[in-house]
Amino acid sequence: MPTPIANRYDFVLLFDVKDGNPNGDPDAGNMPRIDPETGEGLVTDVALKRKVRNYVGIKYGNQPPNAIYVREGAVLQEQRRPAYERQGLDEKNRASEEKARRFMCENFYDVRAFGAVMSTNKFNAGQVRGPVQLTFARSQHRILPMDHAITRVARETAARAEAGGQTEMGGKATVAYGLYRAHGFVSPHLAAGEKGTGFSDSDLELLWEALAEMFDHDHSAARGMMATRRLIAFKHASALGNARASDLFQRITIGALAETPRSYDDFDVTIDERGLPAGIELLYLV
Repeated sequence: MPTPIANRYDFVLLFDVKDGNPNGDPDAGNMPRIDPETGEGLVTDVALKRKVRNYVGIKYGNQPPNAIYVREGAVLQEQRRPAYERQGLDEKNRASEEKARRFMCENFYDVRAFGAVMSTNKFNAGQVRGPVQLTFARSQHRILPMDHAITRVARETAARAEAGGQTEMGGKATVAYGLYRAHGFVSPHLAAGEKGTGFSDSDLELLWEALAEMFDHDHSAARGMMATRRLIAFKHASALGNARASDLFQRITIGALAETPRSYDDFDVTIDERGLPAGIELLYLV
């Protein structure tokens, strides 16, 4: 198994959406998520991890060591079955849980990166804390979600066709434009050791690649145009870290150049490189 990462990383991800829905809220008719107090748009960490998972799954065909545990249509219990059957483990033996956990970390990229709760009665593989974590993404200005009426000339059922009329009505929710910012963290202490996932430098490179390119493989009629605009990481010289993440993130500021932004060019992204703390290296990944 590759050597786990030895350095801590904190990173900032900037991405935008134009005429699309970056993350629908099922509790609000799938309208774009929004902070009701500020009017800023939101994209959940779960949605971002989903796109990373999809990219890795596409690139590696869902094959070990970069298979994807949480994927569309998967039965998680069945995903864990090989951990027991291929190693000849006994579900009644408590020691099997740790061997199954290691198997899952070695074979599934998203378990190795994000962790997973796999401690159900059937094929118990314990709980894994992942070294890679993301925050919600928040738009850098107020957004106004819009609900558009759409029509189609075809009918879903024969009964609807017999009822007459020329079209069926539907809806589509979009954001005219939004620039979103998310923060991420890579913690080596959760990658190394007996309870670590084994997340390695090659896994980290794959993470950077996925964050940079994931929107190019997630196109749909609902998404509009989405793209990663900047991916900036602060590499620490040590595992414990050489500065507080909050202080490092403050070095990246975003200012709107237009009252109603409609493109990435309507923002000024400034990165303060002056007087970086000792042991901090700034990485421009996108």
